[in-house]
Amino acid sequence: MRKKAWEYERDWIENAVPPTVEQSCEQSWLEYLEAGKTSDKKLFTDWFSVVPGSKAPCHLVVAAIQSMDNRGYNVTEAEKYIEAGLQAEKEKDGAAIQQITAKIYHLLNTAEKNNTSSYWNYKHYRTWQDIEEEVIFSEAIEVDVFCDAFAQKIKYGWLGQLIGGALGTQLEGYTAENIKKKFGDVTGYLREPETYNDDITYELAFLEGFCQKGYAITAEDIAQQWLALITDGYSAEEIALSNLRRGILPPESGIIGNYFYDWIGAQMRTAIHGMVAPGNPKLAAKLAVYDSMISHSNNGMIGGMFNAILVSLSFVEKDTKVLLQKTISLLPQKSEYASVVSFALEQCKKYHTWQEAWCVCEEYFKEYHWIHAYPNAAAEIIALWYGQNDFEKTAYIICMLGQDVDCTAAPILNALAIMIDFYGIDQQKYVQPIGDTIYTMMRKMQKFTIEELCDKTVKAIRNACQKRRE
Repeated sequence: MRKKAWEYERDWIENAVPPTVEQSCEQSWLEYLEAGKTSDKKLFTDWFSVVPGSKAPCHLVVAAIQSMDNRGYNVTEAEKYIEAGLQAEKEKDGAAIQQITAKIYHLLNTAEKNNTSSYWNYKHYRTWQDIEEEVIFSEAIEVDVFCDAFAQKIKYGWLGQLIGGALGTQLEGYTAENIKKKFGDVTGYLREPETYNDDITYELAFLEGFCQKGYAITAEDIAQQWLALITDGYSAEEIALSNLRRGILPPESGIIGNYFYDWIGAQMRTAIHGMVAPGNPKLAAKLAVYDSMISHSNNGMIGGMFNAILVSLSFVEKDTKVLLQKTISLLPQKSEYASVVSFALEQCKKYHTWQEAWCVCEEYFKEYHWIHAYPNAAAEIIALWYGQNDFEKTAYIICMLGQDVDCTAAPILNALAIMIDFYGIDQQKYVQPIGDTIYTMMRKMQKFTIEELCDKTVKAIRNACQKRRE
C-alpha cells in the first residue's frame, strides 16, 4: 500500500537525531544571506541587462509596464516608480529594488482597463477552440513525407533557420537606422556564427515530445518537455516556467502573472510545427497554438500560428507574396494581430521599396517593445515581400530592419529555404561557417550534429504519419 504523506514525515522526524552542541549551524544560516543576494541580483538584472549575442540593452521591468500599456491597461501609477527603480539598480540598493519592483508589479496586477485603448476593440483568444470555431482553413495538400525530396526540404528548413538565427543574434535589439550607421549594409555574418540562442531550444523540446506522441501531442505534453529540458527562460517563458513548476498548466501558465504574453516568444519558435505538418496549415496552426499557450495568450499565441502556417505552406507554394497573403488570410480576422499583419501587407503593396514600407511601420509600432510580436511580424512580412523569393536579398532586408532579428530571420529563412529548395544560396558564405554541430543551453541535447537533427525530425514526422494511417 502506498505510504501517506504524514507517514513519510513521521518516519523522518522519528529518525532525526539532534546535532551535538559543538556542531555549528552558522553555515546553514548564511545560506539565507546568499539566497537574498541572489534575489537582489536577479532584480538588478530585470531592471538592466544586455542581450548575450548583440549586447543590446534590456530593461525588463520597464518593458512589463510598457507591455501592459499595449494590452490596454492604465499603467500611470506604475510609471511613477520607473526613475526610482533605475536609480536603485544603478546604486545596487537591494532593499530599494525589492520594494520598488514589488510595488510596480502590484500596480500592474491591479491595473484598471484603459477603455480608450484600441486593444479592447478586438476579440481575445485563449485556446485552440477559440480559433478553430472562427477560422475557415484551406484543405490540406498532401506532401509525400516518405520521399527523399521531403527529407532534403527538412534539411533546407533547418539550415535556413540556423543561418537566420546566427545572422540575427549579432543585430537584435537595435533600430534599422543604428544598424545602418554602425555596419553599413549587412550582407553576411559580422562575426563567426554561433548556434546558441533560446529560440531553437523550445523547438527541440517540442520535437522531443512529438517523437513520443506524434500528432496526438497536447499542450501539457509539451510543457512536460519544457520542465525536463529547459533550464531557464526570459520574459514570457521565464514566467511560464515558474508557473509550470508550481503546477499551473496551460493555458493558465501563459496568462497568470504574465505581462509579456503578446511578445514574440511564441512567434519565434513555431517553424517546427509547420515542418511537421507540411501542406496542412490547420494542423500546423493547432500544434503551434498548443505550444504557444504554454507561455503566451491572445495575440502572442496567434503570432505562433503565423509562422507555423507560413512554414507549412512553404512546402506547397512557389511565391513569397502568395505565401504571405494565404498565411494572413488563415489568421483569426477579429484579432488585433490580424490587423497588424494586414497593415504591414498594405504598406508592401503601397510602396516601391522596403525602406519606405518599413519607415511607415516603424513609426506605427513605435510604442511597442522590440521584443513584442507586432513590429517583428511587420518586419517578417516586409522582408519576404521585397525579398522576391531570393534568399540572400531576404536575409539582407530582415537584418537591416532591426528589432528582434534572430527571432524574425530564423522562421522566414526556414520557410524560404524550403520553398526555393535552397536554390542559388552561397554555401561557402552562409552554410559552411555554421559548421556541423549545434550547441544548446538545455539539460540534455547540449551538442549534436545538424544531420542528427534532420534525421530525427524526418523520422518523427514519418512515424507520426504512419500512425495516422493505421
